[in-house]
Amino acid sequence: MPEGHTLHRLALDLTDAFAGTHPRVSSPQGRFAESAAIIDGRLCTGAQANGKHLWLEFEDQLLHIHLGLIGKFSLAPPAPPRGEIRVRIASPELAADLSGPQLCVLRTDAELRAQLAKLGPDPLRPDADPDLAWQRIRRSNRPIGALLMDQSVLSGVGNVYRAEVLFRQRIRPHIEGNRLKRKSWQAIWDDLVWLMPQGVRDNRIDTVRDEHTPEAMGRPPRVDDHGGEVYVYRRSQQPCLVCGSRVRTEVLAGRNLFWCGRCQRRS
Repeated sequence: MPEGHTLHRLALDLTDAFAGTHPRVSSPQGRFAESAAIIDGRLCTGAQANGKHLWLEFEDQLLHIHLGLIGKFSLAPPAPPRGEIRVRIASPELAADLSGPQLCVLRTDAELRAQLAKLGPDPLRPDADPDLAWQRIRRSNRPIGALLMDQSVLSGVGNVYRAEVLFRQRIRPHIEGNRLKRKSWQAIWDDLVWLMPQGVRDNRIDTVRDEHTPEAMGRPPRVDDHGGEVYVYRRSQQPCLVCGSRVRTEVLAGRNLFWCGRCQRRS
């Protein structure tokens, strides 16, 4: 499932492509044809993201999208649709094709706000309040490694950022929320506010500090279909880049957790 930086980057790209235009909106697959007809040709004022939710603004209607596990939004010059395209948004120069979304629905502004109110704060949004997440964390006996993946606690953080921010702050992923120190939570939040905009800018996740890059360490670059230089994510049984001990893995909150037992001892 895409992490929050991917959705924010997509929102920027869609805004660049369609804001201030009257794009044609269709449903080649047919499943969204009735709703597509409502916004077809209306003025698009841009796109926004909050966590893993994305929406495009068409006057008084909002096209609300959640990609889920298999959803994709591709942006390319117009060509005949290929595959099961739920929605196509097109100008003479570009076509944005949406396939396989978990959610694709028209909403009013009030309906969308009610939906987003269920989410935790998003480190990529300037209106985010980290104290809202802290109040939920400090009352919970669930592990911080699970809480960071709970979108009602914190919005937009997925498996990669979860593993990497806990490593960078040397925090044990199994420590219960109600045992986490306030300053540790602030360090997590501040680090996400630093890391995630870089992901939006570069369209990939890089989390290693300068002294741990391939160039600085004289090691080969990471080869992984997720891309990016990371400390522990998908590096099970490989040497920790900091201490050399083996990176560990287990399943936590339904996802593979990666961490270093020697480096991550803080609570």
